Amino acid sequence: MAQIFCIANQKGGVGKTTTTVNLAAGLAKLGQGVLLVDLDPQGNATMGSGVDKRTLEASVYDVLLESATVAEAAVTPEKLKEAGAAYAVLGANRELAGAEVELVSEARRERRLKDALAVVAADYDFVLIDCPPSLSMLTLNGLCAAQGVIVPMQCEYFALEGLADLTNTIKQVHANLNRDLRLIGLLRVMFDPRITLQQQVSEQLKAHYGDKVFDTVIPRNVRLAEAPSYGLPGLVFDPSAKGSHAFLAFAQELVDRGLRG
Repeated sequence: MAQIFCIANQKGGVGKTTTTVNLAAGLAKLGQGVLLVDLDPQGNATMGSGVDKRTLEASVYDVLLESATVAEAAVTPEKLKEAGAAYAVLGANRELAGAEVELVSEARRERRLKDALAVVAADYDFVLIDCPPSLSMLTLNGLCAAQGVIVPMQCEYFALEGLADLTNTIKQVHANLNRDLRLIGLLRVMFDPRITLQQQVSEQLKAHYGDKVFDTVIPRNVRLAEAPSYGLPGLVFDPSAKGSHAFLAFAQELVDRGLRG
């Protein structure tokens, strides 16, 4: 059965989508079966995986409204197959913004994604859900479907405040909607060891959260930033880049943690 993880942070611009697509590619490189679910109406994880969101025949919107199954809507991009990092993508586009309103009056509205993924859970080793930054019905669907949350975060002062809000949200969802949900770990991203403040915040994180902080650190890397414009994860766009090596190491760490657990 698949391990289902949300990649979430209520602060925008912290590298959630970059983390999701590169972790998916890294896990695929390690021979894991991966499904990426894009729950953000911007569709950045979809485009960054080599899928044109404008030409989707079916998307996560259709899955949430139960007019398509995950198996019908998911696609595996050819570019990723050629690179030996193939993962399936349940894509998103602007239609998804309408799902918020349309789900309001529906039964089990916060569990639509959970129900849909249950049908295909045996087909994958990992399901990674890229959540929008706001706590919306879409994010709630992600949190209800997942067993855990991976939090990418920059080592900056305001990131600590946002983390407190997110951990409270996880506790509330755990208590009221999803008893399986837990914080899997914190991933330090866009890290520059030359900046003293980042080192200090990193040490604070380790002191407060202990082994919930992943050992892998993702450096600030230009090649990772360039990759989305080519419709590829950085790990596929430039496998030799420092950031790519770091995400492959992170994928391995996640697999190892799962095996130990």
